[in-house]
Amino acid sequence: MTKKNASLINVNEKLWTKDFILLTISNTFLFSGFHIFLPTLPIYVLKQGGSSTDVGLLSAIFVFSAILIRFLTDFGIRKWGKKYYLYVGCILCFIASLSYILATSVPRLLSLRVVHGLGFGIATTLYATIVSDILPKWRRGEGMGYFGLGTTLAMAVAPGLGVWIVDNFSFSTLFIVATLSQVIGLGCLLMCSISNDRTVRSNPKDKSSILDKLVDKRLLFQAFLTLLFGVCIGGVLNFIALLAKEAHIANSGYFFLVCTVCICLSRIVTGRVFDSKGPAWVITPGAILFLLGFIVLAKSKSMGSFLTASAFYGFGYGTIFPALQTWMFNLVPASKRSAASSTFYNMVDVGNGIGSVGLGMLAGKLGYASVYACSSIIMFVFLVSYIYFVVIWRKKQDSANDQRSKVVKIEELN
Repeated sequence: MTKKNASLINVNEKLWTKDFILLTISNTFLFSGFHIFLPTLPIYVLKQGGSSTDVGLLSAIFVFSAILIRFLTDFGIRKWGKKYYLYVGCILCFIASLSYILATSVPRLLSLRVVHGLGFGIATTLYATIVSDILPKWRRGEGMGYFGLGTTLAMAVAPGLGVWIVDNFSFSTLFIVATLSQVIGLGCLLMCSISNDRTVRSNPKDKSSILDKLVDKRLLFQAFLTLLFGVCIGGVLNFIALLAKEAHIANSGYFFLVCTVCICLSRIVTGRVFDSKGPAWVITPGAILFLLGFIVLAKSKSMGSFLTASAFYGFGYGTIFPALQTWMFNLVPASKRSAASSTFYNMVDVGNGIGSVGLGMLAGKLGYASVYACSSIIMFVFLVSYIYFVVIWRKKQDSANDQRSKVVKIEELN
C-alpha cells in the first residue's frame, strides 16, 4: 500500500463510531459496579460478623475467579462468539450485584464474589478484545487510551459514591445502585451492532499447559512488565490512605482526584504518540514518571508532596496502562487478541494480588512508606528491563542482520 493510499484511509476511517462509544460507556458502568464495592464490601463483611481474614478473602476470591475463567476464554468464544460471551459475563455481574442484597452471611457473600469474579473476568477480557477489533490499527493506541478513560472515571467516582451511599442511606441502596449500573451497561451493549465473531486460535484441540493459558508465549516480556506494573498498582490501591494517616496527611481522597485528572490528560496525548512513534516513546517516559511518583510518595510528609506524587503517578499510570495493552494487541493476529487480552488482565490481577500481600507484609514490619520505596525499586527494574529490550536487544538484532547481509553479499560475489 502506498503512503498516499494509507493517508487517505487514515482520514476516512472513523475512531468515534457508534459501537466504540457504546462499548466505552458500557465498560464504564461495568467498572463502576465493581469499584463501588471496593471500599464498602469490607465494611459490610464486618457488619455481618466477618473477620479481617474474611475481608482479605473478598479480594483474593474475586481475583482468583477472574483469572480462572480467563483460561476458558477461547472455549467460550468458540461456543457463543465474542458478542454473546460478553453478554454472559455482564449478566453474571448483574446477577451478583442484585444478589448481594440477599447475602446475609459471610459464606453467601464470598460465594457471590466468585460469581462476580467470573463475570468480571469474562467481561473485561471481551470488552478490550472487541474494542481492539473494531478500532483502525493505525489509531488503536489512541482508541484504547480513550476507551480506558471510562475505567479511570469509574475508579475516581464510584468508590466515593459508594461510601456516600452507605453513610447517608443503606447497604440495600448501595446494591440497588450497583445493579442499576450493570443494567445500564447491558443496555448500551444491547444497542451495539458488533458481529458475533468466533475467531480464536487456529487449533481448538491444541493441548496447552496452564502457563500457556495464563500467558501467551509471544508476549512473555510484555507480560513480565505488566506483572511488575500490577504489583505497584496493588500497593497504591490498598495502602495509600494508610500512608497518608502514617504521615499525618489529611484528606487522602485528594490523591485520587489529582491522579484521575492527570490520567485523563495523559490519555488525550499519549495514544496518538503511541500510534505515530511506537511504544518506546510512551512507555519509557511513563515509567520514569511512575518511578518518580513512588519516590516522592515514600518521602511525603506534606499535602504538597503528596499531591505532587499523585500527579506523577497519574501521568505514569495513564501512559503505561493503555500502552502495554495496545502493544500486546499489536503483536498478535486478530484471532489471538482474546488471548492477549487475557494475558494482560491476568498479569495485572496477579501483580495486584502479589502487591497486596507482599507489600502488606512489608508495611507491617517497616511502615507504609516502605511500600512505595519498594515500589520504586520495582519500577526501576521495569524501566531498565524495557530499555535493555528496546535499545540493546534491538541493536544486537540489527548487528546480526548486518552480518547476515554481508555473508550474502560475499556469497553473491563468489
